[in-house]
Amino acid sequence: MSKTMRLIYPQWQGGIIDRWIPELSYEDSSRGYYLGAKLLNMLAQENEDHKIEEVPVSLDIRDRKIKNGIIDYDFILKQTNDCLDILNKNNPDKIIVFGGECSVSVVPFTFLNKKYDNDVAVIWIDAHPDITLPSDNTYAGYHAMALAACMGYGDEYIISNLPSKIDTSKVLLLGLRDWEREEIKLRQKEYNIKHLSPNEISCDKILEWLNNCNASKVAIHLDLDVLDPAEIIAAVGVSPNGMKIDEVIKAINFISEKKELVGLTIAEHLPRIEIMIKNLINSLPLIKK
Repeated sequence: MSKTMRLIYPQWQGGIIDRWIPELSYEDSSRGYYLGAKLLNMLAQENEDHKIEEVPVSLDIRDRKIKNGIIDYDFILKQTNDCLDILNKNNPDKIIVFGGECSVSVVPFTFLNKKYDNDVAVIWIDAHPDITLPSDNTYAGYHAMALAACMGYGDEYIISNLPSKIDTSKVLLLGLRDWEREEIKLRQKEYNIKHLSPNEISCDKILEWLNNCNASKVAIHLDLDVLDPAEIIAAVGVSPNGMKIDEVIKAINFISEKKELVGLTIAEHLPRIEIMIKNLINSLPLIKK
């Protein structure tokens, strides 16, 4: 029987997001992904056949330092290795990841790629391509470097700790509509990563790519900022004209019908309302310390 693991990975350190969420304090916005990961796990339908593991994630926010072009580098490195230890110990066949910011896919996807001898394609459903490099010296958030790290680009020491590198020819970006910087567009072309913007996505185009990707298995990363903010705001990013919820569901189910789905990440949930309610509750008598 195939072993499926649910991995709660509430890593928040890869984001520098407080400027985009002025309604929350610096601490609450920065660590919002931590609560987001926990809530995603709570909302998911229970399955007694799934083993649940959680990557221990520090909540220390006292001194967020940039090292080697990455904020909170030492925390991310430790949590990367802790995640890898969990996966090596359990050796799951399939992994569901509840994150956390986007870098929570890096260890699970490279683990699966090694397990299946480079027979895994990655479909990255995201408003952004996440191929920033630490050397760009523009944005030090590791979540914007997540897909690059999966492909073996980025900090040399972190990359050396990862189980494998996923070939760029086996990566497809779905829902991409915000490159943020011109150099990212150029890098995508340099790496030869295919993409479909929200208005280009169709089952026929996805199937064409799947038939040419030279992999029998697939890992899907879903960043909730791919969703159209006119329908729902579930993440930090609010780039207009995104994918509708039904379109995301249709695409992922279609992909899983054509290839064996071995990895599925849901990431970047920033629960603004729940954080505000938490603060309200914890300010009330009999509850507050």
